Amino acid sequence: MKEPAKNGLTKLELEIMQVIWRRGASTVADVQEDCGRELAYTTVQTMLNILERKGKLTRKLEGRAYVYSAEVTEAKASRHAVRDLVDRMFGGSAEELVMSLVKNKHIDARRIAELVKRLDRQEGKKK
Repeated sequence: MKEPAKNGLTKLELEIMQVIWRRGASTVADVQEDCGRELAYTTVQTMLNILERKGKLTRKLEGRAYVYSAEVTEAKASRHAVRDLVDRMFGGSAEELVMSLVKNKHIDARRIAELVKRLDRQEGKKK
């Protein structure tokens, strides 16, 4: 299986980042406690250190423990993940992604109409 792009996040990295985004600055123990599944302390510590090396987190020594903070926002990570998906799976075409969602019945015409209305309102706010 292909390795994720340097800027991308693996599934476990994303889970850990979601804890940090939700909680704010956190220690290894904080993340371990708030993670959606049981993970060894050393696993969480390793993943936090990997995320820090990737530039996704920063860390600061407070007392005897490092406190990790997000360096990348959830919105930025989401934009990157969607762009990566569109590029890799749909040849860079967001329209092909939408058509795939329709074809696989993840979204229907009624929902698309609702989204168009939301987009129109959003565009109206920008003007």
